[in-house]
Amino acid sequence: MGSQPTFRIRTALLVTIVSILTSMLAGCSTVNEGGGTAAAPTTSMQTLEYYPYQVKGYQNSYPKKTITILIPADARDVSGNGAPLNGNPAIGVITDQSGNVTERMYSAPLGPIVQGAIGRSADEAGLSASSSSETDYKPSIKNTTEYVLASKIRRCWAKKAPGPSSQYGPVWRTTADFVLDVSIYKPPFSVPFWTGSTSDTYDDPPVGSFGLGSEDEAGIYDEPGEVLSVALTRSVAAIFQRQDLRNLMLEDDIKSQ
Repeated sequence: MGSQPTFRIRTALLVTIVSILTSMLAGCSTVNEGGGTAAAPTTSMQTLEYYPYQVKGYQNSYPKKTITILIPADARDVSGNGAPLNGNPAIGVITDQSGNVTERMYSAPLGPIVQGAIGRSADEAGLSASSSSETDYKPSIKNTTEYVLASKIRRCWAKKAPGPSSQYGPVWRTTADFVLDVSIYKPPFSVPFWTGSTSDTYDDPPVGSFGLGSEDEAGIYDEPGEVLSVALTRSVAAIFQRQDLRNLMLEDDIKSQ
């Protein structure tokens, strides 16, 4: 009879320990889309950049005119994609085979990155680009350049997920999307000289690449940010690949002579 209190104490202590451990594990998990639980996603910082001369065919095809590049506005619909992390915008996710988010990716603020990319691409096209600290075009402010380019980032997102399994394990594919709205003004006029939208979707590895089956494909880039950089580069270059914009500026160049 004297051993029963000790047994009860040990049992109660064991129940308490199990309860504490269960609470701790629950605090380290999150509910996934399927209603189960999964580990809380990790985070990473990705580098976004413009790849000079990756896109060919439009270099030095524009008149040598000056253009000011304003800071692009981040006008993305990011609802459901997560809030910025310490001021750094969300740019994508990595998921597991069940579709659960295992990692959220962020980058430095997009405006200055895309502004620099547009400037580099404009220089490649043959224009003489400069940058401004402004986001909005203001015709009332005196501009010293012949054109002003304003833009809005509509989409900048990458998703990396495992695909079909091969003998070496699942094949990972990253899909990156980038969409940009552009307006080019000719000061002091308030009506745009040209407007357009560019977009690009890039898969790594490319779907059906090299004539191989999906299970034998291999990615080119190590980081999702590099894949998104390709989509960014191709979308920005597409601005100056537009024949209608090139013709407008060439005609404008003739008229000004």
